[in-house]
Amino acid sequence: MKGKGIVWIKAVVHGLCLLPFLYLLYKYHDGSLALLADPVNYLTHFTGDWALWLLLVCLAITPLRRLNVKLSWLVQLRRMLGLYAFFYATLHLLIYVLLFSGYDMSAAIEGVRAGRLMEPLRQLKLIWPSMLDDLEKRKFIQVGLLAWTVLLALAITSPQRVLRWMGGKNWQWLHRLIYVAGAAAVIHYWWLVKAGVRTPWKVTAVLMLLLAARMVYWLVKRLKKPVAA
Repeated sequence: MKGKGIVWIKAVVHGLCLLPFLYLLYKYHDGSLALLADPVNYLTHFTGDWALWLLLVCLAITPLRRLNVKLSWLVQLRRMLGLYAFFYATLHLLIYVLLFSGYDMSAAIEGVRAGRLMEPLRQLKLIWPSMLDDLEKRKFIQVGLLAWTVLLALAITSPQRVLRWMGGKNWQWLHRLIYVAGAAAVIHYWWLVKAGVRTPWKVTAVLMLLLAARMVYWLVKRLKKPVAA
């Protein structure tokens, strides 16, 4: 698919990917978010779920296009979906930093209004020791931060000019780490929920299916490879 067709599809995908964020803004402005029993917990799970599902959709593009050459145009959506996965993962991280870790948001905002532009950083410095303590004690934070760091590296290196600078093979090897990000995100989900809660089984099943599809493709390709005399 080329020309106007892919442009319209990209526009629709952009809109769909932005809908969850716009939904959160709507709930914030109409006050319904504040009426929830635990708004911070809701925001944490909402953004985390969308980051993970968008990441899985991104991972599904390669197996889908291998099923039929006519689906090769899906590759043109992969970068966009990956960046939106990173966007929601960053929101997920910011909710922990700004709303869960004790960050004084009101003091930071008031400081900026008063002309103290470094006040947000000062507030971050105040909670930094407790955040490091959390990182050391809680394994789900460690593996979640690993997933976010990988997505950050992939987002930074996603432009075409970076691909040309790195070289195709190096870029490809780096971007294969998206599977590491996916696995780390699923583990983060399992370790985050309470013992006995099986909610993450759906994303786990999808990830295992995608990994199995890649493994099957690799084995078939290897078996078809001619053996040297």
